[in-house]
Amino acid sequence: MSRIKSGKVTRKRHKRLLKKTKGFWGQRKNVFRRAKETLLRAMAYAFKGRKLKKRDMRSLFITRIKAAAVQNGTSYSRFINGLKKANIELNRKMLSQLAIFEPESFAKLVDIAKG
Repeated sequence: MSRIKSGKVTRKRHKRLLKKTKGFWGQRKNVFRRAKETLLRAMAYAFKGRKLKKRDMRSLFITRIKAAAVQNGTSYSRFINGLKKANIELNRKMLSQLAIFEPESFAKLVDIAKG
């Protein structure tokens, strides 16, 4: 049986990976083994970072809502609890947007939550 060389396939696989490591420092961008190690780690950090981003954004929304609620004379926890009792189902992102761009309507929500 004849020998099959896999040069084309290997080169294609290497080039595809090295394309993703463009901009990395030193051997990490042009030596396949180093590039592969670095890319795997980079992808793991990217996955973790996407999860952390969601957490950070929620924290930011809560901070903004709290600041607006305090300006309207209530605490964050009482405000959220009042909204739940009033069956108003707005997520924190939308509440944050209201607090920033439409303070009048946010004040009305605070009044509803107080009542």
